[in-house]
Amino acid sequence: VQLQASGGGLVQTGGSLRLSCAASERTFSRNTIGWFRQAPGKEREFVARISGSYGITYYADSVKDRFFISRDVAKNTVYLQMNNLNPEDTAVYFCARWIATGNPTDPLNYDVWGRGTLVTVSS
Repeated sequence: VQLQASGGGLVQTGGSLRLSCAASERTFSRNTIGWFRQAPGKEREFVARISGSYGITYYADSVKDRFFISRDVAKNTVYLQMNNLNPEDTAVYFCARWIATGNPTDPLNYDVWGRGTLVTVSS
């Protein structure tokens, strides 16, 4: 399977963006998919994930109540709706597939990564 993230861009503080993660084959009903981000000079950090079986969602504290992850299994796409963006959200955003073991907030436990999409929030 291959993943491709898209939807990034430049937005002002307080604005919104919706990122998409498209898969090359049906995978989202079986696999947990996570969103991560990496800002310049910083480590890749967990943002949100959605479980395969029941679509249960989890968020990093830094984005809780602002970001919302969802999926459309028929379209093989996972979304990340980002609201009330601020400059600290500026990063390259990646989607990835969890290997179903280990800490699901640790990027080392994800095996398939999409090419990232850049989100820039201006002040």
